[in-house]
Amino acid sequence: MNGHHPAESVVLRVLRVALHAGFYLLLGIATVRLLGTRDAGTTTFAALGGAVALAALYTVGALPPHRAHGRRAALVWLAGVTGLWALLLLASPDFSWIAFPLFFLHLHLLRRVHAVTAVAVITGLVVTTQVLHTDEVSVAMVLGPSLGAVFAVVMAWGYAAVHTESQQRRRLIEDLRETRAQLAASQHEAGAAAERERLAREIHDTLAQGLSSVVLLLRAAESSLDESPEQARSRIAEARRTASENLEEARGFVRELRPPALRQAGLGDALRRLCARTERESGLRCRLRVDGEAVALPPEYEIALLRAAQASLANVVQHARADTAMVTLGYLTKQVTLDVYDDGVGFDPSVLGQARGDGTGYGLSALSERVELLGGELSVESAEGGGTVVAVRLPFGEEVDR
Repeated sequence: MNGHHPAESVVLRVLRVALHAGFYLLLGIATVRLLGTRDAGTTTFAALGGAVALAALYTVGALPPHRAHGRRAALVWLAGVTGLWALLLLASPDFSWIAFPLFFLHLHLLRRVHAVTAVAVITGLVVTTQVLHTDEVSVAMVLGPSLGAVFAVVMAWGYAAVHTESQQRRRLIEDLRETRAQLAASQHEAGAAAERERLAREIHDTLAQGLSSVVLLLRAAESSLDESPEQARSRIAEARRTASENLEEARGFVRELRPPALRQAGLGDALRRLCARTERESGLRCRLRVDGEAVALPPEYEIALLRAAQASLANVVQHARADTAMVTLGYLTKQVTLDVYDDGVGFDPSVLGQARGDGTGYGLSALSERVELLGGELSVESAEGGGTVVAVRLPFGEEVDR
């Protein structure tokens, strides 16, 4: 029976078509010779009918895919084809030629030992039939069918090896496709996770801190509304400016642009304005000091250092109860540094990274991740009653032109 997997090579398909074509060709030649060498009679017409029946039976198994039939049906079909062929041998030795494609059918459908045994039996039938029809034995009668059988066995095993290799290649291609799909899915998930982390950092460093400042300013304005309307109006105006800046920050990181403070000026000026705004909003005395000669930094360095200063000063305002904060930007030989010191109440550094019930406590952890992505490091030194220092170190790479 016939059938092929869509992934089989062209060579295998050509061999299969050649096998079926050879069977029909040899059957036709044998039938023509039967009619040309025998007188019309009962035996001749019976042999002609047997040849037509053999062609029809072979077609039944050869054309439909063998996947549609079970192995039992295939073996019954093979037995029927072989039995009809054996009967035709009694009518004419010319039907012996069909033994060659029959070799391949048995070698294809039967297991190796059974197939070789079947080939040997068919070879014996061919030799016996020729001896019966000629009443003599010659070397050619034995050697010809025997060599054909050996050749068929070698060819069938070679076919099986090519088929196995084709199947292995197909499975390998399927494995590679599956692996590639899994890798693409993994990269997509990793990219999505990284994007979520980026958005979380940006939201904390912009929206959350800005809204916190707005709340503090409005609370201060509310408390002074009756006693000092002018001061309340000043606080409300400051809250409006902070909200506007925060809105611009949000639009900026959504568009993957630099923060507005850095687009308008350099890192030093942005930090100076940040200190001035922090002092206006909170009353905290905030100063900036720049050490070393300023150099052009990559945008991601400037963003990270600005965010570090924003997060650190926000923590000072909200938690430190400090009077003074000092921001120091240092351009050293192999690195750029940012230190934020306050003289507040300090805290136990062991609690860093622990989120609080109100959703805060994320800032320094997010800042540390941002710095580590750039190959830098963040350290926090603090003691209860001794103030706090947040230090950021970013190494200079080849992209920094000194």
